[in-house]
Amino acid sequence: MTFDAADTKPFALTTPLYYVNDLPHIGSAYTTMAADAVARFYRLTGRPVLLITGTDEHGQKILRTAQDRGVHPQEHCDQIAAGFERLWQHLNITCDRFSRTTHPHHQVIVNQFFQRVWQQGDIYLGQQQGWYCVSCEEFKEERDLLADHRCPIHTNKSVEWRDEQNYFFRLSRYQGQLEQLYAERPQFIQPEARRNEVLSFVARGLQDFSISRVNLEWGFAVPTDPHHTLYVWFDALLGYVTALLEPGESPSLEAALARWWPINLHLIGKDILRFHAVYWPAMLMSAGLPVPGQVFGHGFLTKDGHKMGKSLGNTLDPVKLVEKYGADAVRYYFLKEIEFGKDGDFNETRFITVLNADLANDLGNLLNRTLTMAQRYCGGKVPAIDGASIGPDHKLKCLGQTLAIAVAEFYSNLQFSQACEAILGLAQASNKFLDGEAPWSLYKQGKQQETERVLYAVLESVRLAAYLLSPVIPQTSALIYRQLGFDCDLSQKTIGQTLPYRDHAAWGGLPPGQGLAEAQPVFQRIELPVVSL
Repeated sequence: MTFDAADTKPFALTTPLYYVNDLPHIGSAYTTMAADAVARFYRLTGRPVLLITGTDEHGQKILRTAQDRGVHPQEHCDQIAAGFERLWQHLNITCDRFSRTTHPHHQVIVNQFFQRVWQQGDIYLGQQQGWYCVSCEEFKEERDLLADHRCPIHTNKSVEWRDEQNYFFRLSRYQGQLEQLYAERPQFIQPEARRNEVLSFVARGLQDFSISRVNLEWGFAVPTDPHHTLYVWFDALLGYVTALLEPGESPSLEAALARWWPINLHLIGKDILRFHAVYWPAMLMSAGLPVPGQVFGHGFLTKDGHKMGKSLGNTLDPVKLVEKYGADAVRYYFLKEIEFGKDGDFNETRFITVLNADLANDLGNLLNRTLTMAQRYCGGKVPAIDGASIGPDHKLKCLGQTLAIAVAEFYSNLQFSQACEAILGLAQASNKFLDGEAPWSLYKQGKQQETERVLYAVLESVRLAAYLLSPVIPQTSALIYRQLGFDCDLSQKTIGQTLPYRDHAAWGGLPPGQGLAEAQPVFQRIELPVVSL
C-alpha cells in the first residue's frame, strides 16, 4: 500500500479471531501488537479507524477442551476470552471491537450470509470421507500425514477417520474468479512469499470444502438442516462482519456492511493463510460482496532459535513478559527486531540489549541530558528559537524534514522494523550532533544564542522521534511529550485530532518558550544478567 496524506476514508483492520482452546500465547500478542501499531498510525493521520480483534469459540476442539476441564463450553469460552481481553489491556491495545462468535448477533449474520450463498446454489449435501484433525478443524490428505497418522502441524496428535454426510461449499466454481483477483490485485496477498504459496495452491485446482459437521453440539445449526452444525471456519470468518455492527444496532447483514465494509486489512499468521486468501474471498464472491483490501500473513516466532511448545517446555508467556518489562518494551522488540512477514526469534539477552541501546540510551538519555541543559541554560523553557529560522542544510533538520514521508510509507506497508530504524537514526544523529556541538562549552563561552540553537534542534528532533514512534511505543512517547511541555496524552485514540500528522510529523513544531518539565528517565535501563523466563 502507498501512503496518501489526503486520504480520509475509513480504515478497518482485523487480527484473526483467536481460537479459545487455551489462553493467548506470544504469537497472538504479536499479531495484535502489529495491528495496534497500524491502527495508531492511521489515527495520527486523521483517518477514522476500526480495529477488530476477538475470539473464535465454536467447534469440536472447544467442546472437547471444555469437557476435559469439566465445564460447559460457554463457561470455558467466557474464561478464555476474558484472558485475551486482559492481555490486550496489558499491551495497551486500542481495539474498537472485540468480536465473539458465540454472541447472539453473530448467529443472525451467519444465517443471513448462509442464505445468500445457498440461493446462489453454492451449498450442497455430499459425502465426506477422510482423515480429520480436530486441532486443525480440517480434513488432511493422507500423503501429508506423518507416521502413525499424525497431523503435520499438531505433530503429537493423531488424526481421526471420518465418513459422514456434510454440506459443501462449491469452492471449485470460483477458481477462475480467484485467479483473476490475484492477477488484477497483486497486493491482495502479502508478503510476496505468501502470495506465491497461494498461487501455487490454487494452480493445483480447487476442491469444494465441507462447511458442516454432524453429531456436534457446540456451534450454530445449518439454517436449512438442523441435524448439521456449521463448520467452524464458515462461522468464524463472518465474525469480522458481525464486529462491524454499531453498539446497540439491530443485527442484519446490511447494517453490518453499511459503513466499514470492505475491510482494508486482515493481519494473520501464515498458518491460516489459505482460509483467508482462498476460502474467504470465494465465500464473499458467492454472497455478492466485495472482497477485503489485503490479507497479510506474518511469520512464526521461535525462542532462542527453537520452536516453542508446551511439550518442549520453552513457551513464552506474554503476560509475564509484559509484567516484567512493560508493554512498550515488548511492543518495541517484536516490531523493531523482527521484519514483519518473516519468521523471528525471541532471545532475552538480545531483547535487553536492544531496549537499553535504543530506548534507554539513544532516545531516553538524549532527552534527559538535553532537558537538563535546557533547565540550566534556558530557564526551563524551550529555547527561543523559531524552527523555520534554522536553515535546510542543518544536519538534524535535513534528516527530520524527510522522515515523516519515509516513515508513513513504512507504516502503511507494515514495515515496522524499517520505520523504527529510520526514526532511531534521527536520535542517533542527535546524540552525535550534541556531542560535537558541545552546548555546555558554548554556554561557558557566553554564546547563548548558539547554545539555544543546538538545544532547540536536539529537543525538536527528540519530539519528532517520539511522535513518529508513538504507534509502537505509545506510553514512552507520551512521557516524552509531557516532559517537552505538551498538555496531551500521545497514547490516546483521538490524538490525530489534537496533534495531527501533517503538523506534528514535520520538523520544527516545538513551540519556542514552551515550559519544560523536570528531566526524568522515560525508559529505565535494564540490568544484565536477567534470569530467563
